[in-house]
Amino acid sequence: MQNLQVTSLSDAAGAHIDGIDLTKELDVETVAAIEKIWLESLVVVFRDQELSEDDQTRFCSYFGEIDMPRASQDDINPHIMFISNVRESGKRTALEDGEMMFHTDRVFAEFPFKAATLYAIEVPSQGGNTLFANSYSALEALPAELRNRLEGRKALHVYDYENNATIKTGNISPDAPRWAHPIIRTHPSTGRKALYVNRLMTDQIIDMDPDESREILEQLFTVGEREEFVYEHVWRPGDLVMWDNRCTMHARTHFDPQHRRKMRRITVRGDLPY
Repeated sequence: MQNLQVTSLSDAAGAHIDGIDLTKELDVETVAAIEKIWLESLVVVFRDQELSEDDQTRFCSYFGEIDMPRASQDDINPHIMFISNVRESGKRTALEDGEMMFHTDRVFAEFPFKAATLYAIEVPSQGGNTLFANSYSALEALPAELRNRLEGRKALHVYDYENNATIKTGNISPDAPRWAHPIIRTHPSTGRKALYVNRLMTDQIIDMDPDESREILEQLFTVGEREEFVYEHVWRPGDLVMWDNRCTMHARTHFDPQHRRKMRRITVRGDLPY
């Protein structure tokens, strides 16, 4: 097992793991140690890595089956997505510019991701940070009466990439993908419960008056995004970040679109939320 040094990054979430070279294959004990830290910290950060696409893919495969983007962007490596405004690279990109609301990846589908990784290739000099919110803490902060009302209820999640890629608007296509999941989700590995709604994609609480649904969801979004529940990651080239998509939300801060930002994303397939 490699000699891992772990530093907490905030009270909300996040741990920096040092003393490891992800260009090398990891043994079972090291993977187990990383997974334990990840489940406890929700977000793990590896700095100063020089990772190829194969290196990042191998790392993700330690934690489950590699998932695919909704629309493949690479004929050779269809599981890879670039979150980038660098368009002359010859590869298709997604979510190119600007601020992005809090969200949970693939929550609009039956099987949202278990884990997601971003590898920083180019970053702007300022902005474009990623905010990670602890959804365990958000649930614990809810008034008991509201939490009891939400137990067993589901919310519908919709993602209209063409009209609402980063900021939600009132213009949602009827053909946009959508799925309903529990508002309070049980983590399959830790057994802990987390709030499972987000401002960008959660549309309504199922079988509830629309006005009441909007009011409650706004309350949930506000609690979930409270500053004390958020770790802000300031990117450096060579950072690999993996987050637990089952108990966190994330968002992106604004950055100047004239500054280059290029991230490589690979994800791990998840289970049906319950």
